[in-house]
Amino acid sequence: MLDEISLELFEHLALLAALQLGPDETVYLHQQLNNQLRVIQALADIPLADETPITSHGVPFTAQTSPELRADIWEPCADAADILAQAPRLRDGYIVAPGIPHTTLE
Repeated sequence: MLDEISLELFEHLALLAALQLGPDETVYLHQQLNNQLRVIQALADIPLADETPITSHGVPFTAQTSPELRADIWEPCADAADILAQAPRLRDGYIVAPGIPHTTLE
């Protein structure tokens, strides 16, 4: 993992994300991103025993404590044509998303 994101890389990522940031916003968000990376690194540095199980949540969810899953039922939208008519561009009934500029990082 990177210890720090350079200002040059941050500006490149902001360009890829189509963010329009002023100079003050760029400096602030760049600092905040690097602060987040330092916190993530500090958490990664916490020693854990090999037998510690991997978990995605601190509270175990069992069948007794978890809510029952709802049925996954598809329901067609009555106003699909009206909704699609609001999209700026369509192709074959699908919304066309604007292109994202891509460049190769060195």
